[in-house]
Amino acid sequence: MGAPSNSPEIRKGQGEWPIARETFERRYRERFYDPAFAADSQTIDRLLEIAWSNYCESHKSPCKQKAGPEFKDPQFELAIEWLEARERLAAAQAQNRDTNLPPRILLICAASRNDKTCPGEMSKTFRLVQLAKEAMAARGVSVDVLDLSALTSEFGRVIYPCKACVSTAMPLCHWPCSCYPNHALGQTNDWMNDIYPRWVAAHGIMIITPVYWYQAPSGLKLMMDRLVCADGGNPDPTSTQGKDPTRAKEIELAGWHYPRHLAGRAFAVVVHGDAEGADTLRRSLVDWLNDMELIQAGRSSILDRYVGYYEPYASSHEALDRDVAFQEEVRNAAGSLVNEVMLLRAGRREPDEEIRAPRPK
Repeated sequence: MGAPSNSPEIRKGQGEWPIARETFERRYRERFYDPAFAADSQTIDRLLEIAWSNYCESHKSPCKQKAGPEFKDPQFELAIEWLEARERLAAAQAQNRDTNLPPRILLICAASRNDKTCPGEMSKTFRLVQLAKEAMAARGVSVDVLDLSALTSEFGRVIYPCKACVSTAMPLCHWPCSCYPNHALGQTNDWMNDIYPRWVAAHGIMIITPVYWYQAPSGLKLMMDRLVCADGGNPDPTSTQGKDPTRAKEIELAGWHYPRHLAGRAFAVVVHGDAEGADTLRRSLVDWLNDMELIQAGRSSILDRYVGYYEPYASSHEALDRDVAFQEEVRNAAGSLVNEVMLLRAGRREPDEEIRAPRPK
């Protein structure tokens, strides 16, 4: 597709910046609401002034260095944190390709509940994850468990929302994501820079999730949205001079190749609910993973079931205890994924391997 004679207009007018000093100060001080901080109020006042200045001066990435010869513009300065995240991706990719290492599966526990926070009880999802982990480990597979409930129970654990750079232009969405951290806005500790390499290193992905209000739990959805950069994202931020929307639009309209950074990994999905929505969420997750060109394992690898159908929440763990068939189905899904990973590593080619989509997006 050739570029038009003029680049599309960059639409402006949404969003407030800067916010009022009073609003900034009120929000900043809320972090120190606990009376235990009162003795250090003068220090907090000094830090507030620094934070306000950094915000007004847009210190998004305060520490940068020249990109170097691997990039289109070697002299362009990139955030050191982004370059470090990129190095971790490269190391994870090397691990993925190392045939001397055992197969690796990323097993995702998508429930937000655990017994170290308000609910006071582990999730049924976590119990199912343990069944899958045991089944896979018995086959000699290395299992990396990603428990997204840490978002609700661990200090400093956060996944920030996607800013939808891709909707301005695909090349503006960098791989890995360069939107965070944003130090000027206090958006730090983004967990995705640790999660991206775990997806890359894996040969297979298994998601076990409950249904929350007919949809994916919020932590899972945040991770899904932030993985958009893995599906067509631009590995060279210097080509767009950082976040220049005009340059990004020009590159896309000249013809973008949509690199599939996670293609070829196998996947399995288990969804459970208590009344409604399990089948809908299962279809949504399978469609999403297929769109990223991951490979669905066998028939047994895709599963949706209800635990304690329309029964009280209070006895739902007991309902899972009784449902030994579901427990075995989860083990089967794990086994199906292991089988697919083994076949792919042995060199089996997929029917669609050489097919290129005429409308990649």
